[in-house]
Amino acid sequence: MNRTTLCLAAVAGLALWPLAPRASGDSGRAPRETPVVRAVRQASPAVVNISTEIQARGTNPFAGLNPFFEDFFRDFFRDLPGARRTERSLGSGVVVRPDGTILTNEHVIANAARITVTRATGETYEARLVGADRRTDLAVLRVEAGEDLPHIRMGTSADLMIGESVIAIGNPFGLSHTVTTGVVSALNRTIRGRNDRVYTDFIQTDAAINPGNSGGPLLNIQGELVGINSAIYQKAEGVGFAIPVDKARRIMDNLIAYGRVHRAWLGLQVQDVDPALARYLGLEGRGGVVVSRVFPGSPADDAGLDGGDLLLAVDGRRIDDRETFFERLAGYTAGSRLNLRVRRKGKERTVEVSAREISREYAVRLGQTWLGLQVAPNSRDEARRRGLATARGLVITGVVRRSAAAEAGLEANDVIRQVNGTPVDDLDAYGRTVLAASQHGTVVLVVQRGRTAYYVTLTP
Repeated sequence: MNRTTLCLAAVAGLALWPLAPRASGDSGRAPRETPVVRAVRQASPAVVNISTEIQARGTNPFAGLNPFFEDFFRDFFRDLPGARRTERSLGSGVVVRPDGTILTNEHVIANAARITVTRATGETYEARLVGADRRTDLAVLRVEAGEDLPHIRMGTSADLMIGESVIAIGNPFGLSHTVTTGVVSALNRTIRGRNDRVYTDFIQTDAAINPGNSGGPLLNIQGELVGINSAIYQKAEGVGFAIPVDKARRIMDNLIAYGRVHRAWLGLQVQDVDPALARYLGLEGRGGVVVSRVFPGSPADDAGLDGGDLLLAVDGRRIDDRETFFERLAGYTAGSRLNLRVRRKGKERTVEVSAREISREYAVRLGQTWLGLQVAPNSRDEARRRGLATARGLVITGVVRRSAAAEAGLEANDVIRQVNGTPVDDLDAYGRTVLAASQHGTVVLVVQRGRTAYYVTLTP
């Protein structure tokens, strides 16, 4: 073999050398370590399994009735029959603060007598419920670990993009730490979940979200929390939903600070745009709601809104009807600043409204000026003094002449037990329900007169 041949053989050997098999070990991991792998590795220690024990009653003869009537029968029959039994449920949660603060879904821990949290490393803690909000399906738990816990970095859902890659981590069917991937399929979705409850502003994704994933994190490709997974749509196949993290953060902050959500109050009533009204306003299928009333001294009044204004969007999210408008508001709390797109006399502009919570004093005064009701707390002494059949609810002490309450036939010494399906046993509860009713405009009361309870509808 001559010198030229030897040189060519050597060059050929060098060219083939990179194709030889790699030695086993970590040298081949780097090219396979995708952003998804890094995001999962970073977030997984903050994902927990949540199990609950629920003390449920057996069948009772009043099941299926309005909750008021069960309370009504309790007034006279004390304990209802029915043996208790223990049920268990499984879900997920995510540690969002090193002090053991955990975000999850309300339906994961609903009616739980005991809540247990298990980390990926196997440590188990009994959790305390800080607060829960059924309307947004969010709950906050806290565990005492005796040390700082790994927690997830919270991102924002305001700049999510359709088609953006997302990652879901959870415990579906009791299987720990299962990872699924997909993309953001849509934003601002409205869906009808369990018990026909309507939820709005959801992130839709094709990442698989099963019941055990509920309460777990939805991550962006940087491993930041952008949503809380919520398996509330029973018929979903290849479709998952998550609560945007910006909404979750607002609700969480309220639950931590107060134990409940201080709802955003704007102080206005709205109505749907029917075809006749649309023609009058010169609209062409643009949706929106018309302001029918602005309460004096309210945030809407302070912002300069007036009856007849057409509301088209909240923070850039379109309003289609009254239901959409109030569901949009559900994601805001007292202190939130909302940008409303308003049309007045053919011209559009953006109005900033600073939401606040209605005070108890304002709510009681609103109940008087709007509904015509003067009320006072009830008690055993008050019931005995007035000859009432119950010590619960609120006592009507006066009815304003020519008011909605007077037209409905309400009288002093009647007892209000519910407002729009919510029991009212104190002025704080009354204030919250009057707030909600003032937004919708229709008020349905359960009123007790003597030993008779009946429904009364007020249309102020």
